Amino acid sequence: GSWCPAPLCRGPALPRPPPGPACAIGRPLRGASSFSQAGPTESDPSEGQVFLSESCVKRLLEITEGSEFLRLQVEGGGCSGFQYKFSLDTVINPDDRQGQRGGARVVVDVDSLAFVKGSMVDFSQELIRSSFQVVSNPQAEKGCSCGTSFSVKF
Repeated sequence: GSWCPAPLCRGPALPRPPPGPACAIGRPLRGASSFSQAGPTESDPSEGQVFLSESCVKRLLEITEGSEFLRLQVEGGGCSGFQYKFSLDTVINPDDRQGQRGGARVVVDVDSLAFVKGSMVDFSQELIRSSFQVVSNPQAEKGCSCGTSFSVKF
């Protein structure tokens, strides 16, 4: 048929040919399949990534030695359903993903990453306490006042 000039759309494969713009679907899909290949392919900047604030980097460089890094995990619990857990670690597991900035490293396992991708890890110093915390998490619906617990958008 003459309904779609692009070679990507072949008339007979579809029961009823959609209007013209639908044939553009073929192109982005083809590009997206190269996403999963290993190697430094450019992907969405927030896809599976955690960012480090300057105060987080500064504090990590003060407290980590040698091969130590900050591990961020998400666990069930807390007052909002999920909570962030920070610890210093030296062992990288096969399902870990790393983020780094200025020599400071944060490692997140794949399961936890689904809950924190695109968010920022910050080090906050207040009068009564200082702590690492996750700020501006695009996956979280609402946090609690303690800053360690959150619920997830569905």
